[in-house]
Amino acid sequence: MTKNKTLNLWLGAALLFSLSPGLLAQDPTTATHVPRSEIMTVFEHMGNTIDQQIRVVDIGDEVNVGVGILQRIGTRTEGEAVNAIVHHEVTEVYYVLSGSGTLVTGGDATGDREFPADNTSVLELIGPSGSRQITNGQTKTISSGDVVIIPAGVPHGFRNIQDQITYLSIRVDPNQVLPSDYVHPSLPAD
Repeated sequence: MTKNKTLNLWLGAALLFSLSPGLLAQDPTTATHVPRSEIMTVFEHMGNTIDQQIRVVDIGDEVNVGVGILQRIGTRTEGEAVNAIVHHEVTEVYYVLSGSGTLVTGGDATGDREFPADNTSVLELIGPSGSRQITNGQTKTISSGDVVIIPAGVPHGFRNIQDQITYLSIRVDPNQVLPSDYVHPSLPAD
């Protein structure tokens, strides 16, 4: 991994914890630390997948917060329609570590298809979700250092990724549809 990518991972982790010091608190007296080493371990174990959950933490009041890492490789969507995903109960906050892409959010959705409830992505990563084709959405190029907040129910997808885009996804799960206390299998159990 290049020095620049390593720095971006450090900055991403720092941003995660500086945005809200109590965000990952399990109760009023403890916090959960997701060290760079865990982020890197899960990143190195991604294989052919684009999305891996690092941890899911119960922060009290029946709310979970998940931390995932994603990497998408170059893609170009011609025309107006964009393949998108929508998470019905989980809000995502992206922090871009490296690369860039054109993210499309919202707009007019067609071709709704729900993911099966027993799908691993639904059970471990994103909660109840589906795919859509969207047109007339908000288009924004995002790159290293940017933060994007995608509320539950907002379809989103990439139109153009030049080379790759790697980002952390902080997943706010107010209904605890993600498994509390999940730890990626490549990490040691607590």
